[in-house]
Amino acid sequence: MTFISSSCCCAKRNHTYPLYARQVSTNYCTTIYYWSFSKYRYFSERLAHPISWRLFPRDRTSLFKASSYRQVTAVINSNDIRPGTTILVDGSVHRVIEFLHVKPGKGAAFVRTKLKNLETGSTVEKTFRAGERIDEATLDKLDMQLAYIEGEQYVFMNLESLDEERISKSSLSSAAQKYLKEGESVSILKHNGRVLDLEIPPNVVLEVVYTEPGIKGNTAQGGTKPATLETGVTVNVPLFVETGDKVKVDTREDKYISRA
Repeated sequence: MTFISSSCCCAKRNHTYPLYARQVSTNYCTTIYYWSFSKYRYFSERLAHPISWRLFPRDRTSLFKASSYRQVTAVINSNDIRPGTTILVDGSVHRVIEFLHVKPGKGAAFVRTKLKNLETGSTVEKTFRAGERIDEATLDKLDMQLAYIEGEQYVFMNLESLDEERISKSSLSSAAQKYLKEGESVSILKHNGRVLDLEIPPNVVLEVVYTEPGIKGNTAQGGTKPATLETGVTVNVPLFVETGDKVKVDTREDKYISRA
C-alpha cells in the first residue's frame, strides 16, 4: 500500500480529499487504483492516466468498503519527530510526548523519546538512532459533537454529514469521561477506520450541582472547597462559588479557572 499525494495524481489541483491507493498485480501488469476515503468513490476522471477496469473484481462495491483497506503511512526521519507526532512502533500507533536529541562525546547521536500508545493508553520510552527512518501514522481527524449518551455508549454526530460514531465509555480517556456533556464539540482521531483517541477542549464550562455553602464573611485568600459539577466530576473551587454557578475548568489539570 502506498500513499499518493492528491497534488501528484489529480488533474484538478484544488482537490483536497485524502487519496488512498491499492496495488493490484496480475500475470501481465501491476495497476494502482486511487480513491477518496471520505467520499468512497474513484477519481478516474481526475487521474493523469486511465484506470484499467478489467482488473476490478466483478463485485466492485467491495472496493468502496473502508474496512477493506489499510490507511497508508509515510516515512519520516527520527531527527524530525516532535511532540504530537504520531508514529508506528511495533505495529501500534504512538504519539510523541517528549523528545531529546543526544550527541554523546563518543559514539553515534540518538533521539530519546517518551511515547503514548494510543491503542492502550500506556506510555513507553524508546530510543532511535539519529537519522533512523520511522513510519509516521497518518490519522483521520473528524470534528464531531456528542449527541447523547446511551448507557455505556457515547454517540457522536458529524453535523455536516449527520454520520454517527458510537464509542464505548471504556474506550474514552478519563478526561473525556469526566468532562464531556451532550452538545460538546470534540475531535475524533481514527487510524485504519478504528477510533484511537478523542480530543476534548482544553477547558469547558460546567454547572456546579452541589457544593457546601460559603460561610458569610469568609474571604480567606486561597481557600477552596470541593464542588460536584454536572458531569459528576469533583474539583476544588474558591469559597465564594455556590451551587448553580457555572465555572470554567482546565480539563488537562482538573483545575478551576474562573466563574463563567
